[in-house]
Amino acid sequence: MGKVYLIGAGPGDPGLLTLKGKQCLEAADVVVYDYLANEALLAHARPEAERIYVGKRGGDHTLPQDQIAALLVEHARAGKVVARLKGGDPFIFGRGGEEAEDLQSAGVPFEVVPGVTSAIAAPAYAGIPLTHRDFTSSVAFITGHEDPDKPRSDIAWDKLATGVGTLVFLMGVGNLPEIVTQLTAHGRSPETPVALIRWGTRTDQETVTGTLHDIVDRVVAAKLRPPAIIVVGEVVSLRARLGWFETKPLFGRRIVVTRSREQASVLTELLHADGAEVFEFPAIEIVPPESWEPLDAALRQITEYRWIIFTSANGVRFFWERLAATERDARSLARARIVAIGPATAEALRSHGIEADLVPAEFKAEGILAALAGEPMGGARILIPRAEAARDVLPAELERQGATVDVVPAYRTVRSTREAKTLREHLKAKQIHAVTFTSSSTVTNFCRALGEADLPALLDGVTIACIGPITAATAREHHLTPHITCAEYTIPALAAALAAHFADQPKG
Repeated sequence: MGKVYLIGAGPGDPGLLTLKGKQCLEAADVVVYDYLANEALLAHARPEAERIYVGKRGGDHTLPQDQIAALLVEHARAGKVVARLKGGDPFIFGRGGEEAEDLQSAGVPFEVVPGVTSAIAAPAYAGIPLTHRDFTSSVAFITGHEDPDKPRSDIAWDKLATGVGTLVFLMGVGNLPEIVTQLTAHGRSPETPVALIRWGTRTDQETVTGTLHDIVDRVVAAKLRPPAIIVVGEVVSLRARLGWFETKPLFGRRIVVTRSREQASVLTELLHADGAEVFEFPAIEIVPPESWEPLDAALRQITEYRWIIFTSANGVRFFWERLAATERDARSLARARIVAIGPATAEALRSHGIEADLVPAEFKAEGILAALAGEPMGGARILIPRAEAARDVLPAELERQGATVDVVPAYRTVRSTREAKTLREHLKAKQIHAVTFTSSSTVTNFCRALGEADLPALLDGVTIACIGPITAATAREHHLTPHITCAEYTIPALAAALAAHFADQPKG
C-alpha cells in the first residue's frame, strides 16, 4: 500500500510552498495537481514521476470529484506515493476534507500538508493586513460560491455583516452583486472599503478597490475575472500606504531568459525578486563535447602548463568533472597559475577550493589579454578548456606572443527548440516585454529557433537586453537592436539594468 499526501500548493507564488510540501513532492511517484496549483512546483518532482492534471476552471472539470478520489485510491493501492497538489490550503475551501474522507474510507494512508491560503496571502501581497489593532481584531473566511444544490444558504448574513471586522470571500467574483446586496441589507455601511485581488501573489496580480457602494461597477469597468478573492473591511484603506508587491520595478513584466536550463536559475531568481514573470526559453543546452580525448590528453600533461585560463563557469564545471573521472583532483593544478574571466567563473573555481590568480577587470578575451600584458609568454604552455565553438581572439594573440596554446573543448552549446511554439504565441500576442541574451550562442540559437525572417514582427516593441558588447554585436549581426548593453558583464548587472530600464515606464 502506498500513501497520499494532500499538499497545499500555496496561492501562486512558488516560493510560498512549504518545505514539507517540497519534500513530499520530491518523494512522489505520482503528482495529481489542480488548476490553481502553480505548474512551476512540478519541477520539484522527480523527472520520472507521473504528472496528472485534474484542474477545474469555470465549471469545466477535467475529472469529477469522485473520479479524482478514485484516482488517488488506485495509485496508492498500487504501492505508489501520491502527491495531491491543491491550490492554497487543502482544508480551506479546497475539498481536501472530502478527499481525506474518501481515502480514510478506502483504507488508504494519508497525510495533510497545510499550505498558505490565498485568503491570507493575496491581501498581504496587496498591502492589506486582515487584522490591525487600529481597525479590527476579527476576520472571517467565507465561500463566495456555495454548493448550488444546497436547499438554503449556510451564511448567516445578519450576523456576519456587522459581527466581524474583516470579511474575506473566496471564489466570489461571479456572486459579487449578491454579496454586496446581502451585506448592505444587513447593516454594513455602503462606504465600507472593498478590494478584489485576482491571481494574488503572482506576477500578474491585479487589484481593484472601491466601496460596497461602487465596487460592482469598478470590477465591471476593470473587466476583472476569476479567480479572485474579495476583502471587505476598513483595513482595505491601508493598501494605499502598505502596497509593496505591485510597486516592484519589474512587476507585471514578462521577461524571456534564454540561458540554458542549468544556468537560468540565478537570473530567473533576480528578475522574479524584482517582480517579473519569467519565461525560461533555453535557446541553448550545455552538453559534453563529442569526444573527451583532447581534454583527457591535456589532463595527462596538466603539470606542464604555466597558465590555465577558464572563460566560463561551464568550462570549470566540465573540467572538474573530467578531472575527477580521470582520478585527479585540485593538487594536479599546483604548478599552474589560474585565470578566471569574471566573478561567476572565479566563484565556480572557489567552489572547488581554487582561488584564481587573476580576474581581469573586463570580462572578455580582450580583458584577459590586457591583464596578462606584463607576463612573459615566450615558451609558456597555456591550457584553455572552453566551449567547442568560441572566439579565437585569445589563443591567437597568446600564440603571437610566443606561447604554446592548447584550446580543448570542455563542453558544447547546442540549439534547443523546446517551448519555441509557446514563446512564438506569447510574442505574437504582445505578452513579452523583454528578451535577455547572456552570450552570442544564445542570440544565434534563439534566432534560429524562432526563424529569423519572422523576428522583426515578433520582437516589435520588445526590449532586447544583452550582457555585454560582444553579445550585443552578435544581436546586431542578426538584425536585432539591443536596447540594453551592460557595462559590467555579469548576471546581477543584467538584472539591475532591466529593473532600471522599466522602473519609470508605465505598466502594460
